[in-house]
Amino acid sequence: MNKIVTHNAGFHTDDVFAVATLMLLLNDEAEVIRTRDEEIIKTGDYVVDVGLIYDEEKNRFDHHQKGGASKRENGIPYASFGLVWKKFGEELCGSGDVAIDIEKNIAQGIDALDNGFNISKSLIPNVFIYNIWGVIGTYEPTWKELNNVNIDDKFLEAVDFAKRILKIEIKKTKDRFEAEEAIRERYNNSEDKRLIVLGHKDMYGRVITSNTLIDFPEPLYVVLRKDISYRNYVQAWQVVAINKSRGDFTFRKPLPENWRGLPSEELIKETGVEDVTFCHNNGLMCMAGSKEGAIKLAKLALEA
Repeated sequence: MNKIVTHNAGFHTDDVFAVATLMLLLNDEAEVIRTRDEEIIKTGDYVVDVGLIYDEEKNRFDHHQKGGASKRENGIPYASFGLVWKKFGEELCGSGDVAIDIEKNIAQGIDALDNGFNISKSLIPNVFIYNIWGVIGTYEPTWKELNNVNIDDKFLEAVDFAKRILKIEIKKTKDRFEAEEAIRERYNNSEDKRLIVLGHKDMYGRVITSNTLIDFPEPLYVVLRKDISYRNYVQAWQVVAINKSRGDFTFRKPLPENWRGLPSEELIKETGVEDVTFCHNNGLMCMAGSKEGAIKLAKLALEA
C-alpha cells in the first residue's frame, strides 16, 4: 500500500487538501502517516508539507525550505497543495482545462494564505470573510480538547471533507465548461445578439449564463428557464440582465425602473404580459410563466 507522509501536531488547509488530492488519486488505497521523524519521512511514497524538499520526480512536496518551492507567474508562492496539484491535478480531473480552473480558483488562494501572501483585504475593519481556512480550522481540537481527542483522527476527518469538496468542484467545473460551450454556440447562432434565448432543456443557471455572455459585447438580456413552480405556473422563465463585468453588480441595461418591485397584478398592467409574475427591485431579472411571456418582456425592455 502507498504511504503518504505529512507532519504531525496541528494541521492547515494546505496539507489537508494536499493529502485529500493524493487520496482521491490513489482511490483511498494509501496509509497516511503524520510525523516529523526523518527516518519515517524517507520511507514515504509521497511526502507533503514536511521534509524540506521539493522534488516532483520523487513525490516530495514541501515548501518550507530556504527559498521556498518557487512562485507562480503572478507572484503567489507554491505551498504543498499547489505543488501536488501542479503534478497530479490534470490526471485527477481528466482534463487540463478543469485542473487549471481549480488551480486558479482553489489552490492559489489556499497556497497564498499558507505562505502569508496577502491576496485580499477587508473593506470593513475587523470583519473578515469566513473562508475554507475557517472551515478546516473547525476540525482542529481546541486547547481544552487536546488531551481527549486524537488529533490524527481529526486530520483524517478534515481530509474526508476536503475530498468531498474536490470531487464536487471537479464535477461542477466539468459541467460548467460544457454549459459555457453550449451558451457560446447559442450566442453565435442568435440573430439579435442583444437578446440570447436559451432552450427548454438549457438549464445552466443564471450565474454561469451571465458570466459566459459577459465575454461578448452585445448581450443585454438572456431568457432562460428556472426549474421551479411559481405563482400557479408549473415552471418559470427568467429574463436576466447581463452584468457589466464579473463580480460587478451593475448591469449593461437594467430592466425598466417602472417594473421593479411591483405586485404581479400591477406588473401585468404595466407590461401587458399576462403571465409576468415578478421583477426584482434592482432590475436584475423578471419572471414569467412561459417562455413566450419572458421573450415578450425582454423585447419590451430592449426598447425601453
